[in-house]
Amino acid sequence: MSQEGEQEQSDRKKYEFRKVIEDLKNYEGSGTQLVTIYVPDDRQVSDVVAHVTQEHSEAANIKSKQTRTNVQDALTSIKDRLRYYDTYPPENGMVLFSGAVNSGGGQTEMVTKVLEEPPQPVESFRYHCDSNFLTGPLEEMLTDKGLYGLVVLDRREANVGWLKGKRIEPVKSASSLVPGKQRKGGQSAQRFARLRLEAIDNFYQEVAGMANDLFVPKRHDLEGILVGGPSPTKDEFLDGDYLHHEIQDKVLGKFDVSYTDESGLRELVDNAEDALADAEVIKDKQQMEEFFKELHAGNLATYGFAETRENLMMGSVDRLLISEDLRKDVVTYECGECDNTDREMIDRRKATPGHTCSACGADVEADDEDREDAIEHLMSLAEQRGTETKFISTDFEKGEQLYNAFGGVAGILRYSTGV
Repeated sequence: MSQEGEQEQSDRKKYEFRKVIEDLKNYEGSGTQLVTIYVPDDRQVSDVVAHVTQEHSEAANIKSKQTRTNVQDALTSIKDRLRYYDTYPPENGMVLFSGAVNSGGGQTEMVTKVLEEPPQPVESFRYHCDSNFLTGPLEEMLTDKGLYGLVVLDRREANVGWLKGKRIEPVKSASSLVPGKQRKGGQSAQRFARLRLEAIDNFYQEVAGMANDLFVPKRHDLEGILVGGPSPTKDEFLDGDYLHHEIQDKVLGKFDVSYTDESGLRELVDNAEDALADAEVIKDKQQMEEFFKELHAGNLATYGFAETRENLMMGSVDRLLISEDLRKDVVTYECGECDNTDREMIDRRKATPGHTCSACGADVEADDEDREDAIEHLMSLAEQRGTETKFISTDFEKGEQLYNAFGGVAGILRYSTGV
């Protein structure tokens, strides 16, 4: 399989895991009755069964009859699932979830899910029983790779944060007490200049302290550090050796930015494109820049669910662009009057609406069996026709526009279709 194909398979698997995690996070139990078990791939299944059996026995001591019954039912369900596995779990291990979750109106329903072969190996065996499923370790596995430290500053304010894969995360900020260049009455020019230099030095030390606290513990994982600001501020900061020596060598470069608030972190990433050539967010930007170029000056762009799907069906889409934040379903409407088929993309949280047939105008109803995840629907069509799928982050302006202005779905065409 090509590198692009492997990346696409990885992206799809991550999306499927992310969707399951989002569902699991929405579940809630009455009391500590939701069971989560993380199993590494070197842990024998028989050992896990023995542990579950022991927990089932100890659950008999739970005072609340309802909680006791629910915990034991969850453990029995997990034990039943473990019978399908041989001596060891699948590659990278697995995670099991089971419990009676609130379904509204004072009712509960039993939910049991097994996630096999997570994106990264399960590091250690873990048994957890609480009112929520334990999804944190799985969410960590799905964090995009590539970690960069970000610093933007001038003499008035500073912001420090991360670039994690595609996501820019502001973490700390500071404002300075550096006086303006105009001295107040009564102060000599020499004394004022000295006080101002001391204030600047103190502010640089404060900014370096924020950066050191954030970056030094992660120094072995850091791909690099980017520093942005106006001249001469960023030059003074770096030339003054304010940063800890273990991260000073991680600085990839210094870049001019107009802002030093949180938006300055995004501007810094934009301006450091050459230094970040291999970063995931830059690859997303390049895809969107090509899309907008074709949209405004070419004829190889398509957008919107209906138009993009039609082009996919024709085999004309080279790359399918899907927003990472898209959470919608595709509803299929089969008209009984004229055998026409229509499809609409709707919010996943909303009930299936009625529909008017586009061919004959008849009223058409659909039920939940006629719904499927929009991303899976589009990716399946793409795979059948040799189309690459690219997931686009919303952590930069054009990525946000894909989600907000184009419905989260677009494509770059192989050839113009007029659709």
